[in-house]
Amino acid sequence: MRKLFTTATTITLLMAGHSYAADLPGTGVTVQPVQSSISGETFQTLLVSRALEKLGYTVEKPEEVDYNVGYTSIASGDATFTAVNWQPLHDDMYQAAGGDKVFYREGTYVTGAAQGYLIDKKTAEQYHITNIAQLKDPKLAKLFDTNGDGKADMTGCTPGWGCEAVINHQVKAYGLSNTVQVNEGNYSAMMADTISRYKQGKPILYYTWTPYWVSDVLKPGRDVVWLQVPFSSLPGAQKNVNTQLSNGANYGFPVNTMHIVANKAWAMKNPAAAKLFAEMRLPLADINAQNARMNDGQSSDADVNSQVNGWIGAHQTQFNQWISDALAAAKS
Repeated sequence: MRKLFTTATTITLLMAGHSYAADLPGTGVTVQPVQSSISGETFQTLLVSRALEKLGYTVEKPEEVDYNVGYTSIASGDATFTAVNWQPLHDDMYQAAGGDKVFYREGTYVTGAAQGYLIDKKTAEQYHITNIAQLKDPKLAKLFDTNGDGKADMTGCTPGWGCEAVINHQVKAYGLSNTVQVNEGNYSAMMADTISRYKQGKPILYYTWTPYWVSDVLKPGRDVVWLQVPFSSLPGAQKNVNTQLSNGANYGFPVNTMHIVANKAWAMKNPAAAKLFAEMRLPLADINAQNARMNDGQSSDADVNSQVNGWIGAHQTQFNQWISDALAAAKS
């Protein structure tokens, strides 16, 4: 009799669990996230994936693609969302793929994302370099020459990220074409060389952004300094953006926000996910901290998943509210 009761109870619980799962708005729907090859983006992408899974969605592992491919894939419906839409840095790619007509972009996921040019503090102080336009002087530019051609070698970014278009535009706008060589390629590998040069006491010149681990290794104000630019100058859709800050400083890039962008038709059919995308917020400092842990060696899939779960556990009340609001949106 006891065994029969236990079996009946188990069946009842399983049926209840099945009924609950069937009631979730994402049940039976598969989601495909995309991100770039920047490993630091996985954390913020997986956080969105975890929340979608709580809503019943089946979420695939993020596919790594170039940003422009990511936007066209989302626009066509081959992918579902990206959690790394930079605004305004990606505006040209966003518009080229269809803009607001094909994309759902509500809410702001991350605020305060900065970009710019930096040099080592020792060289900045010794030669009084505060502005990148000073590198028009061949003598100053030669300080950062790494291959003997007399030009300053700047560590740029990976082609296709969007930043390379801004950097190349500004090199011309600030009259630096004859004295500065922008090196493009695998950013992580280039920065490894840059950091190695710094540790050898050699001058360095590089582009970077936050959130990313670089500024945890080369700390602005302690190891390196941001360079200002002589005036605002950006390409394409950003051409009229004034990058000067309220305090008068100008670092050449506007402070960006980051957004979750999804296929618009899909979002309209999935109001729970749409509500989730609009509400989720992630502090930039938390991304920096996680990226630093990855750079310190905690970068395996298991490590990153553990870091995502740890963040959720530390912000459980907020996370639960996102899920609750998303479930309510599905019923309204």
